[in-house]
Amino acid sequence: MEASFHKSFKKKFKRLPPKIQAQFYERLDIFLRDPFNVVLQNHSVNKAFPNCRSINITGDYRAIFKVDTQTVIFITIGTHAELY
Repeated sequence: MEASFHKSFKKKFKRLPPKIQAQFYERLDIFLRDPFNVVLQNHSVNKAFPNCRSINITGDYRAIFKVDTQTVIFITIGTHAELY
């Protein structure tokens, strides 16, 4: 599986603290090997983001993504309160 990043994701990601950015890359590595690893808590967020799913980056940060054939497109990232 290949990952790509939406423009809005890149913009928000740049503003995150370095610790959260590093945690995202760790979770991304896990995700690309096993998208449904228990650590990620991969779940649907269809009500807030139609046809999208979410993975946990930290206890509060989430990354929202959409799967398109063999590509996963990360749409946005932020705290639970910011996204929902």
